[in-house]
Amino acid sequence: MEPSYIAYGTLSCVRNIPTSADLIRASAGDPLIVWAGQGFSEGVRAWYDGDAVAVAAPDLSKRDRLAVAGPADAVARLTSKVVAEVGPTYRPFGDEQLLRELADRVPGMEFSASFGWMDTAEMPVVTTTAAWLDGDDGVEELLTEASPSSYAWPGRGGVRRWAAVTGDGGELLSIAADAWSAPEVGFLAGVATRSVARGKGLSRQVCGFVTAELVKRHGRAALMVDGDNAAAIAVYRRLGYTYRRLAAAHF
Repeated sequence: MEPSYIAYGTLSCVRNIPTSADLIRASAGDPLIVWAGQGFSEGVRAWYDGDAVAVAAPDLSKRDRLAVAGPADAVARLTSKVVAEVGPTYRPFGDEQLLRELADRVPGMEFSASFGWMDTAEMPVVTTTAAWLDGDDGVEELLTEASPSSYAWPGRGGVRRWAAVTGDGGELLSIAADAWSAPEVGFLAGVATRSVARGKGLSRQVCGFVTAELVKRHGRAALMVDGDNAAAIAVYRRLGYTYRRLAAAHF
């Protein structure tokens, strides 16, 4: 590791990761860990201990999150020390098998749920009329109807802009957001399609447009998806995304 890494606060057995470049090296470029680093925006902190890496990111995709990677025993030690520093509101997440092992090793930590991470560095080829919206008029109405559990909403921190396929009268038919993007990994969220417009490939169009824009700007695009949402996963696979099983835990 770089000699500029320093011990941080009360975490005398671990070392601080001070920059995005250092985080990329420490995690071997793991897109999930790099994304959690958020370009070291305000409040983000990261550490390593041997091959174990942890990134504490406040209010990331609606939660205080602790992204972890590495060998289970080393990550368990690091997680315990980091949580003692940042507090139990931070929810660990990472590869599903790792999280299941951590739940057995870290006192007070309980397995929450599994889900999927998907990412791509490919520019999808999609014929679409989707475009970025000038604002967010109509977005909240569509989300309320079609995806009330969405993490991305207009005005929520980290949600930057919305894209949409619109009807002949200008009404929003299918939407997706650029939200919680990191400099090195763009993030797709807030996907929703009006019920009367489903089955026409509009979700693929708007997601293809946003994916291409994110890859062009950040070099990689990513998203999270429920593991049992086979239809959505199929759409994302056709756009070039690959699937990775993740899980989250809580204290």
